Amino acid sequence: QVQLVESGGGLVQTGGSLRLSCVASGSIFSIDGMGWYRQAPGKQRELVASITSSGSTNYVDSVRGRFTISRDDAKNTIYLQMNNLKPEDTAVYYCNADRVRYYSNGVIRSGPRWGQGTQVTVSS
Repeated sequence: QVQLVESGGGLVQTGGSLRLSCVASGSIFSIDGMGWYRQAPGKQRELVASITSSGSTNYVDSVRGRFTISRDDAKNTIYLQMNNLKPEDTAVYYCNADRVRYYSNGVIRSGPRWGQGTQVTVSS
């Protein structure tokens, strides 16, 4: 089984910083694009930042210039460095892998994976 586990969330004041991590574990062969999503109460889940297997990145306009996504393929880990946080960044942040190739019963299978989420709260 492949699991994604996020960490690094917490409570921070406006203007503060947090660094989220997402570790993929299991019999992983490779991981394609990965991303961070967030969902605030009463709102739809939105894509915050994404990174391809070759390292190309993309950001939603509201975080561009403040957030940085990166990946360490040797550790099957992605990060989200969040600076100059604002109250509107408050949400549960989820890690996503759009396709993970993994070993299962002697064959390589593939599929998307989601983490369980980590809460980020920015106080004003």
